[in-house]
Amino acid sequence: MNTTTANFLLATLEVMAGLFILALGVLVVVVIVLFVIDKTQTEHTVRRNYPVIGRFRYIFEHMGEFFRQYFFAMDREELPFNRAERSWAYRAAKDVDSTVAFGSTRSLTPAGSVLFVNCPFPTLTEDAAAPAELTLGPYCRKPYTTNSLFNISGMSYGALSTPAVRALSNGAKKAGCWMNTGEGGVSPYHLESGCDIVCQIGTAKYGVRDEAGNLSDEKLKTLADHEQIRMFEIKMSQGAKPGKGGILPGAKVTAEIAAIRGIKEGQDSISPNGHADIRNVEDLLDMIAHIREVTGKPVGFKAVIGAYGWLDKMCSEILERGIESAPDFITIDSADGGTGAAPQSLMDFVGLPLKESLPLVTDKLNQYGLRKRIKVISSGKMITPSGVAWALCMGADFVVSARGFMFALGCIQALQCNKNTCPTGITTHDKQLQYGLDPTNKAERVAHYAKNMVYEVGVIAHSCGVNEPRRLKRYHAHIVGDDGLSKPAADIHPYADVEQIQIKQIS
Repeated sequence: MNTTTANFLLATLEVMAGLFILALGVLVVVVIVLFVIDKTQTEHTVRRNYPVIGRFRYIFEHMGEFFRQYFFAMDREELPFNRAERSWAYRAAKDVDSTVAFGSTRSLTPAGSVLFVNCPFPTLTEDAAAPAELTLGPYCRKPYTTNSLFNISGMSYGALSTPAVRALSNGAKKAGCWMNTGEGGVSPYHLESGCDIVCQIGTAKYGVRDEAGNLSDEKLKTLADHEQIRMFEIKMSQGAKPGKGGILPGAKVTAEIAAIRGIKEGQDSISPNGHADIRNVEDLLDMIAHIREVTGKPVGFKAVIGAYGWLDKMCSEILERGIESAPDFITIDSADGGTGAAPQSLMDFVGLPLKESLPLVTDKLNQYGLRKRIKVISSGKMITPSGVAWALCMGADFVVSARGFMFALGCIQALQCNKNTCPTGITTHDKQLQYGLDPTNKAERVAHYAKNMVYEVGVIAHSCGVNEPRRLKRYHAHIVGDDGLSKPAADIHPYADVEQIQIKQIS
């Protein structure tokens, strides 16, 4: 090799090395800039908690739309919520276009699928109406009247982080819906926005217990003094774990949470399986009457329906005591899971799903002439308009959702709710992970999600020919059978004969 060639190669190598160093420098600068941008922005929780590398999540999510056959799950295969369901919730929360093109990816033939029957003369825009106002607790000193159709279900402070509760509270205020506290008690973050609050009383009586763990009338009165606490809900059971109390690992029991709940810091918070002072229908009605008398506000209970003979006994007891003794509402939770941590044996196998329990309960109340007196709140996996519209068809007055609002907060279904390692800051008390959840931004998304849900449920209602969602009836929905053909929901769940049972009771 002559000198000229050698010098040329050496110069080329020097240029290439210089370009490599320059490219590396540019790459480092870009990474630093992206790191600063991601760490300071408030739009995306994952990017805020995992600067730069968090961007790959959105790239893969976007590419999955075009190359989904190379990924493990298609749009409607994942559980507990598939990508299509989550995608609608995300778009609703971001208040972006929710239209799709080129046909539905949803199969219309699996048994149990719900189809809404459109009317040849749909409701026109000028004839549409907002959801009607309903009053809960007409025999209370302070009844609660609201037109809020879709609300935030019970999620405890402790199970949720501080910024998550603050975002939900402020979002509820903006949307005009209520927020259920869950069994962890009322925190300052629930109250700070001024939104309507449903105070849940769990089996451990957190937030309303005395030093011995018994229900404290004094604490009930203190809470009732807050004008925004509108109702009290006795939690008998929940969808994640029917027959077992709440579970909050000690790692999530901070000093503040311990003080609110009335327990010791750092120790596992495990609620009893049931209320020690509610062992039968009579006890339940007595407790409802007592809390209603102490607080002056509507009182109801939440339960997963399994055995249901007790419903007949409860209704008969109410008719004997007087209609004012009835619970002001019943929240029916589906047995197909929930936000809480639970043994898989309970999560998977215990309790009835909402598709059976909701029509069952509304029919029981109809049979005993109590349907107008007792309002029905439906809970369980209803994160899209079709689920909410179906619940209204089956007789629900209100619908509540927990996981839908978690998606609005940025939940990515990482399934780490019970581990204090939630990557989006929603169910963790790790300050570094909480940093990614900006309450101000997420409050807007919570409000958008609630408002867009009500709007699109209205779209379904108007297509069916009614002017507002609560006018939907069972004959507006069809349910697909094993043969792949649909039947009217009113044929599968025929309405109860109200008059016959009332006469029987009177005679």
